[in-house]
Amino acid sequence: MKRKIIEIDEGKCNGCGACVTGCAEGALAIVNGKAKLVSEVFCDGLGACIGECPTGALKIIEREAPEFDEAAVQKHVQKKTPPAGGCPGLQVRFGQQKAKPAASAVSGQVIPSELNQWPTQLHLVPVEAPFFKNRELVVLSTCSPSASPDVNWRFIRGRAIAIACPKLDRTEGYVEKLAAILASNGIPKVIVVRMEVPCCGGLTMMVREAARRSGRSDLVVEEAVIGLDGELREIKRLD
Repeated sequence: MKRKIIEIDEGKCNGCGACVTGCAEGALAIVNGKAKLVSEVFCDGLGACIGECPTGALKIIEREAPEFDEAAVQKHVQKKTPPAGGCPGLQVRFGQQKAKPAASAVSGQVIPSELNQWPTQLHLVPVEAPFFKNRELVVLSTCSPSASPDVNWRFIRGRAIAIACPKLDRTEGYVEKLAAILASNGIPKVIVVRMEVPCCGGLTMMVREAARRSGRSDLVVEEAVIGLDGELREIKRLD
């Protein structure tokens, strides 16, 4: 029969997995770094996943395809483990009970983690993840937590985070995804936490552009710069 069904442009897909968590029927999975249609009978053709894609890789087309099978979908969803296309790390978690904090090998002091969400990578976080709702967002450079132990309590505590590296990541779609996150979650403030090295400045540029594209005139944007010695160099509001 001819019906509506999802089509994936693999050239645009960045493998972020947002569409996977956005499809209640479990019709999509990440295979070899790209979104794939698991089975045509799992796709209802309504396109709920399209709004989750930050790169515009998904669209609804009309073509010959087997009829949507709701019974098959129910069986598939019930037995589908691990979640999100075979990667447990893509399962969205928020407000989980914290693990017992580890003791510092140097002083014996217990240092609790302030992280209460998963995933954390910008590539992996869904645009409308529950941990973004009405919370400040920290866009954190990959190196920052390694350079400064203060990042945990100074910036992560009580906030949502998205981790990215402007130099080593495949950043296509980052600005669009950040703009969508900022536009749709009631985030009052976004803080860029980056290293003082020049390449890290690209993270600030991406966030500023995302803030502009979000259309949020009320959004506060700040930048915190961490030195190579782990000290906070400056924190300032960006116009």
